[in-house]
Amino acid sequence: MRYLLLMALATVLICGGCSKNSSSGDGGTTDTDTDTDADTDTDSDADTDTDSDTDSDTDTDSDTDTGPNECTQDLGEYSGSLSIDTQADVATLAGYTSISGSLILRFTSCTDLSELICLTSVGGGLSIEATPLPSLDGLSALTSVGFSLHIEANPVLTNLDGLSALTSVGGDLRIGSLDLGNNALTNLDGLSALTSVGDDLSITSNHALTNVDGLSALTSVGGDLHIGYSDPFVGGNPVLTNLDGLSALTSVGGDLGIGYNYTLPDCEVCDLLDQITTGPTSIDVHDNLDDTCTPVPANCP
Repeated sequence: MRYLLLMALATVLICGGCSKNSSSGDGGTTDTDTDTDADTDTDSDADTDTDSDTDSDTDTDSDTDTGPNECTQDLGEYSGSLSIDTQADVATLAGYTSISGSLILRFTSCTDLSELICLTSVGGGLSIEATPLPSLDGLSALTSVGFSLHIEANPVLTNLDGLSALTSVGGDLRIGSLDLGNNALTNLDGLSALTSVGDDLSITSNHALTNVDGLSALTSVGGDLHIGYSDPFVGGNPVLTNLDGLSALTSVGGDLGIGYNYTLPDCEVCDLLDQITTGPTSIDVHDNLDDTCTPVPANCP
């Protein structure tokens, strides 16, 4: 009897323990599923926030496209003429879109014309002579000069790119003269928009100039056309090899003189004369590179 009572008690204790453990295991499985769902929601929120930040950065980049050296004001016309002697004088014309008289940069110490960025026209003449200017970039809005444009004796000026908007010169255009050449000037590409010169065009004593390609839009010269021409020692352009850049020129109102350009073949001059339909009044061609034109152009002197 005692044995039977002990067996029954053991059975009850074992069954009760099994029931309790089974209940606890089910609860653990339910908690684990719930946590997994919560983690999934958290990851979804994080992805959404990251995409939003990326869009915001893209908008910020689009606001940074501002170019330098732009005209930000319009003060209209400056009345009279102005001689710029120092760098401080350049600021006098800052914001003006035109000047009624002449603008003179002669024996000046200034090296930066960027404050002239608003200037579109000069009513009188423009002289750029004996300056230390490395470029003419501040004149990039200039479209017309009413009278003469002289560019002479600028020893470190290598190009005329700052005059890329210039379309007309009312008087003479003089690029160098006798012993006042621009010794570092290699090309005239900055004059590619120029279509007319009202009076004489002179290209003289530019010792590094190899071509005149920048004058490809020029159709007329109202006065004389001189390339080199006048002096055997200082007047010519010694490394000028061709006149291809004058391919649009059809009218010369005065005399034509081309001389002392020792690497310029005479045939280049002959070809130029063949395309000119109006003028010149007289022709003087000498002391260039002597060659034989085959066939000989009709107007070859």
